[in-house]
Amino acid sequence: MTPRLSVTARTAGPGVLPPLRPIPLGGTGPEDVVVDREGRVITGMADGRVLRVRPRGPARVEQIARTGGRPLGLAVLPDGRLLVCDAERGLLRVTPKADVEVLVDRVAGEPLRFCSSVAAAADGTVYFTASSRRFGLQEWLGDLMERTATGRLLRLPPGGDEPEVLLDDLDFANGVVLAEDESWVAVAETGAYRLTRLWLSGPRTGQRDTLVENLPGFPGNLSRGTDGTVWVALAGPRQRPLDWLRRAPAGVRRAAWRAARPLPVRPRPVARVLGIGPGGRIRHDLRRRGAGYRMVTGVYEHDGMLILGSLLEKGIVVCELPGPV
Repeated sequence: MTPRLSVTARTAGPGVLPPLRPIPLGGTGPEDVVVDREGRVITGMADGRVLRVRPRGPARVEQIARTGGRPLGLAVLPDGRLLVCDAERGLLRVTPKADVEVLVDRVAGEPLRFCSSVAAAADGTVYFTASSRRFGLQEWLGDLMERTATGRLLRLPPGGDEPEVLLDDLDFANGVVLAEDESWVAVAETGAYRLTRLWLSGPRTGQRDTLVENLPGFPGNLSRGTDGTVWVALAGPRQRPLDWLRRAPAGVRRAAWRAARPLPVRPRPVARVLGIGPGGRIRHDLRRRGAGYRMVTGVYEHDGMLILGSLLEKGIVVCELPGPV
């Protein structure tokens, strides 16, 4: 049987995201969320701090480190160290003693710009994304409007110092996640509303296909749940004017970005996440409107809960994990 290369996002219908419990962090922008071996949530803030807090009980916020830039995607390593994608400084590694080491800040001699998300394999191989080679974090909307498609998926071997470009010309490369058996790696192409997959082992090694396409919103960070579900943070719903603009000639797109650049971004007042199972079937489609939490950019499943982060909000939120649709 020929493997299916592309699956359009499908579900029986959206469900309601359970009530959200806020955990203030004394800062803005916990863009991604992960959980360490002791069950503590780790996130990075707009002011460069990397924080941790327990998702249950008293919310005592601790500072792990300060990167000196803008931390985004995170991954906890088995030895307790932390990988951090810093939009300004590159791929970093933080030790339990708060030492910050730069692993990658250049790719083939070019400065690494807009390092976005990261995942680590069991053997220490690191997979990470750079969203754009033209725009930085502060102008992320410009990349989506102009459709530069300059994002990349990169791989750093254990002990290596020179990353390999695995996929190029991605449409705003964002979240990255490995399969349970590490046979493939998937990357969110935010501007294309899809998850692109690269096979790492087996008969299709080196081949690229689509895990799921035609998503109902802009996919952000990805994570893997306890049953292999790929969790997708949806930063916002699709918008017809932007869909139209992205099909327009390049000159029109550039002019539109020049006009929109000084205007504030106004995210829709909705929190939404997807849980994708094998073959691209959506197991969970959960949303909550008017919950006081917008632009969900990070999602992580832990101990019967979902933990959400946002590029804009002042803390994280947690909720109970509902059953599959």
